[in-house]
Amino acid sequence: MLRQRWFVPAGLALALSLTLPAVAVAAPTAAACSVTWGSQEKSAAWGIPGTITNVRTGKQDCYDRLVVDVAGNVDGYVVRYVDQIGSIGSGEPIPVRGGAKLLVVVFAPAHDENYKPTFKPANVNELSDVSSYPTFRQVVFAGSFEGVSDFGVGVRARLPFRVFILDGPGSNSRLVMDVAHHW
Repeated sequence: MLRQRWFVPAGLALALSLTLPAVAVAAPTAAACSVTWGSQEKSAAWGIPGTITNVRTGKQDCYDRLVVDVAGNVDGYVVRYVDQIGSIGSGEPIPVRGGAKLLVVVFAPAHDENYKPTFKPANVNELSDVSSYPTFRQVVFAGSFEGVSDFGVGVRARLPFRVFILDGPGSNSRLVMDVAHHW
């Protein structure tokens, strides 16, 4: 009789131990991902910039991230929702997928002082494969002119975002933009 009682609790404990970890690693809830960033324009003053060397993206639990790598300083930016993204040289519209479009203006050229490109993407209309991202729909390079470089980010909807600058590695810096998956 004792033996049967021992197996029932042990079986129950085993069943619980197999099911509880799945609950512990479940995706964050909307409450866990609540943000207070807002969707209004964000900007920072600018000065003597470095040069853009790379653009990359990443998926996080609560937001999609765009990172612009700069050799030297990111000394300023303007990020805002716009009706359309235009080529920085001609103003010609660039088709961008998504229900909303973010214009990311970085006060850093994509070339050196001799106009040799420091950022030369393979495809200016698809800087990163974001096809599996919850929020991002497309990332494009709209050009670089007179020390300013423009990028367009197509997103699912007009969602809150934040922008900040990180120092490093070394004397380099990074412009980071996070767009939340939900309000």
